Amino acid sequence: MWVYEKKLQYPVKITNTNPRLAKQLISQYGGPDGELSAALRYLNQRFTMPTNNTKGLVTDIGTEELAHLEIIGTMVYQLTRDADREQILEAGYDSVVDHGRGLFYVSATGVPWTATYIQAKDDPIADLIEDMAAEQKARATYNHLMSLTDDPSVLDVLRFLREREIVHFQRFGEALVQVQENYACKKVF
Repeated sequence: MWVYEKKLQYPVKITNTNPRLAKQLISQYGGPDGELSAALRYLNQRFTMPTNNTKGLVTDIGTEELAHLEIIGTMVYQLTRDADREQILEAGYDSVVDHGRGLFYVSATGVPWTATYIQAKDDPIADLIEDMAAEQKARATYNHLMSLTDDPSVLDVLRFLREREIVHFQRFGEALVQVQENYACKKVF
């Protein structure tokens, strides 16, 4: 079903060490509004979408969210790869105690990822509205992350990711209109 290209969707070339920023960025890896939650939400919801168009849309966006997860993981790795243990601990990036430099699905506050972060209702209207809200929360998180750095190599990638959240929001909105129109015509359910 998927074809994996052995390159990132968007290049990440961070040269500055910043474990404090990595600690914040990890929320987009395994936090409540992060890329893992989005990917799993959309790939799960595709099974109950009423049309091939909406099934295709949530599958496409869910797949892209997996690519974003890979981008975030790369960013966290690059921000911490040259940091010594003292720098990492000073930044409060304490998961290194349990996981070394291995990434762990956790929020910036250290809360592990949980399936309660994703929703599926078997109601395409409710699910698409949930998806739109999720994209707006991710966009807001990227805005917050952008306010924490002036590193151009980090900002460039964050801007790309934020823009994709906006596009996803728009695409889900278009799908919602289609589903509502089909529902009104009794073509759905």
